[in-house]
Amino acid sequence: MKDTSAKTRSRLTLLLVAVLFLGSFGIAAGLFFGGWKPGQTRNLGQMLDPYPRLQDLPLSRADGQAWRWRPEERHWHVVVPVPADCGASCVRLLDALHRVWLSEGRHADRLKVLWFGELPASAPAFGGLVPMAASAELLALLPDTPRPDALPVYLADPNGYLVLRYAPGFDPSHLRKDLGRVLK
Repeated sequence: MKDTSAKTRSRLTLLLVAVLFLGSFGIAAGLFFGGWKPGQTRNLGQMLDPYPRLQDLPLSRADGQAWRWRPEERHWHVVVPVPADCGASCVRLLDALHRVWLSEGRHADRLKVLWFGELPASAPAFGGLVPMAASAELLALLPDTPRPDALPVYLADPNGYLVLRYAPGFDPSHLRKDLGRVLK
């Protein structure tokens, strides 16, 4: 009699573990496939939906060399489209981005700042800065057009998808915190 009771108890325990495991998996799958998304994320930048794909654009560096995305290098990219004759606002933004790049410390070599447009004369030279030629195709993909008084910044993943947008006048520490999560 004890043997049957022990077997029953063992089977019930196994069944309970299976229900707990599969039940939580079932709830998660139901939420995912049902289209539920959390109301708030840990990102401080605005998540873009859908992610604009930059790989197919004919981008080039300021010196005329073609730009190629290299996902295997695992570089993240700060994408900065600037208007012509940007002036002091571009100098301030580039200085802030230079400080963000420096704050990444040993991970800074995995971050590239793609500056689309003319660099200011007093631009700080740093290892992660990549001067790029202005691109009308890039501007067409972006949710907003840069103006001297309103300079948005974007974050692109190593595969060349724009994932986050930082509105004009953003706090550079927000970009720094988001980069701290992805560059680890």
